Amino acid sequence: MKKQEIKTYSLEEITNKYIGKKNTPKREAFENELRLDLLGEAIRKARLERNLTQEELGRLVGVQKAQISKLENSLTDARFETIIKVFKALNAKINFNVELLNQTVKIA
Repeated sequence: MKKQEIKTYSLEEITNKYIGKKNTPKREAFENELRLDLLGEAIRKARLERNLTQEELGRLVGVQKAQISKLENSLTDARFETIIKVFKALNAKINFNVELLNQTVKIA
């Protein structure tokens, strides 16, 4: 009996097929949303490592608990200033990368 070969696909192939090719509006929106999810997860993880509740972190930052919840769950487009305040309150180092015309600029 002959074994049937299973076709495999890369993540890039699947993403191109179901989300859209790079630099298309749909793909850009997907990737931006994914980045926000990662940011929210980083905030949640840092908060939990420091044994803070959302309410306690909110007090440190000067926002309501609901705003921290929205940040962690990527339910809002937060102001850059608020994100910086959150990471400062968590005593976390922040690095942002900005890509400009095939060049990378790192901001620490």
